[in-house]
Amino acid sequence: MFLKKVDGPRAVTLPDGSVMSRADLPPPDTTRWVASRKSAVVRGVVYGLLTRDEALERYDLSEEEFRSWVEAVTEHGEDALKATALQRYRQL
Repeated sequence: MFLKKVDGPRAVTLPDGSVMSRADLPPPDTTRWVASRKSAVVRGVVYGLLTRDEALERYDLSEEEFRSWVEAVTEHGEDALKATALQRYRQL
């Protein structure tokens, strides 16, 4: 079996005891960003699976877009990443 060399950890343990690996991250060519994919990227960065800069480059995200995802999760939880809920949370 061949393992590709990567910088940083291959997997991290989340506070709920579950394990998140690089395989749980969305593919680099993702163009349709649903809440679960956004959440996976935010969790990956917050818990050290990949760096912020690596996430921005890998997913071709702007600093502002990624920061808005992190703020939405921090202030309102992962449901705030849903496109339909986005308008409601912005009004608060």
